[in-house]
Amino acid sequence: MIILANDGMAQAGIDVLEANGHSVLTTKVAQEQLASFINEKQVGVLLVRSATTARKELIDACPGLRMIGRGGVGMDNIDVDYAKSQGRHVFNTPAASSESVAELVFAHLSGMLRFLYDANRMMPLEGETRFNDLKKAYGKGSELRGKTLGIIGFGRIGRAVAKMGYGLGMTIYAHDPYVTDPSFEVHFADGQSLKTAATMVDLPTLLKDSDMVSIHIGGKTEVLGAAELAQMKKGAFLVNAARGGVVNEVALLDSLNDGHLAAAALDVFVNEPTPAMQILMHEKLSLSPHIGAATEEAQDRIGVELAEQIIALA
Repeated sequence: MIILANDGMAQAGIDVLEANGHSVLTTKVAQEQLASFINEKQVGVLLVRSATTARKELIDACPGLRMIGRGGVGMDNIDVDYAKSQGRHVFNTPAASSESVAELVFAHLSGMLRFLYDANRMMPLEGETRFNDLKKAYGKGSELRGKTLGIIGFGRIGRAVAKMGYGLGMTIYAHDPYVTDPSFEVHFADGQSLKTAATMVDLPTLLKDSDMVSIHIGGKTEVLGAAELAQMKKGAFLVNAARGGVVNEVALLDSLNDGHLAAAALDVFVNEPTPAMQILMHEKLSLSPHIGAATEEAQDRIGVELAEQIIALA
């Protein structure tokens, strides 16, 4: 079978597929030319990440397309229900990138608590002439240990964040109306493990009592608007590594400007790939370009997991 990995695929996954007799194409085909390419090359499987879409029009135009796979968690760039109604297999890799996203969350949190998002900007500009001033400005940081971390959305990624936070000595609050079992297991390098649980609370309680809030829900429905941000503890920190739009960016800027929130981190944006300039230039924002799952280890896991699902369905 011919497989088109239009947004790329880790070599580990390609190797598994080719060892099982499949052919993998990694040509990047423009969206408007995708249907013609699929039909011309007799592609049976389309693999995408976030750049390529698989909408009804593409599905209808490609009768030989048997499977559509998403390398990642969310599938909002695929018309999943319609594809399934047309007999196409649709699958993703929900577990492969959880740890990578969680580590990015803590990279941002650690950086914010020690002002690295701003220090990294100012040191090259003024480190030589105002070293002691900068040392004084950035010398009032905080530690993660002993703080309360509120997690909105307690699926695979939310639990991965909880494990890391618990390991750092944080109190874990979580809010997820679809979760009945808040337990999670922390695994250590020596093979030992410890099972514990988050404290499940309603959203207002989580916002009011958490020193830091991290969002991990699917979809783009707004969860934190002006009213919700106002409920957060004064001086709290916010991380959005879920989807652009779950946090109202205008309300977030207002909350940062009036000093209610200490700082915030965004890995996702409303207007990707052209975020608003007010977001990009704000001195209290720690920013990354949607790289939550973009580690070599995660991409290897994603590639192998996609390959295994294709082989099972072929």
